[in-house]
Amino acid sequence: MIKQLILSIIFVNSLFAVNLKIEDKISNFSLTDQFDKIHTISNDIKIIIVTFQKDTLLMVNNFLSSKSSDFLENHKAIVINDIYSTPNIITKMFTLPKLRDYKYSILLIYDENNTKFTKQTGKITTYSLENGVIKDIRFLSSTYELEEFLK
Repeated sequence: MIKQLILSIIFVNSLFAVNLKIEDKISNFSLTDQFDKIHTISNDIKIIIVTFQKDTLLMVNNFLSSKSSDFLENHKAIVINDIYSTPNIITKMFTLPKLRDYKYSILLIYDENNTKFTKQTGKITTYSLENGVIKDIRFLSSTYELEEFLK
């Protein structure tokens, strides 16, 4: 009963989710990674990197693959990939096995109602946070821009 109530609350909240904006405070939320491990995003996160297409995820991976395995942790950063639009069979057969080869966790959005992150085609969306409050949103087009952003 309690589980149903919690799921109902989450569902209703997701229906009314709007894009995060500067000065919005992010509430704690959880996503699973490519290994089905649940991660809770809380106020200690300073940077959120979001990708929506394969090409932008590859840009992020090209950058991160040259860094140490604790680079994201040291920068209090997370990577989120929206895989909702990928057909389920493709996700299970190809996408997840490929993502499991990456040396860092990628949090995954499977839900079409999760619209809190702003998308621009061909761009990596980044959020800079202080104490859970969004201070900056950028749309990056290259690994060079990502590297400059993460300095």
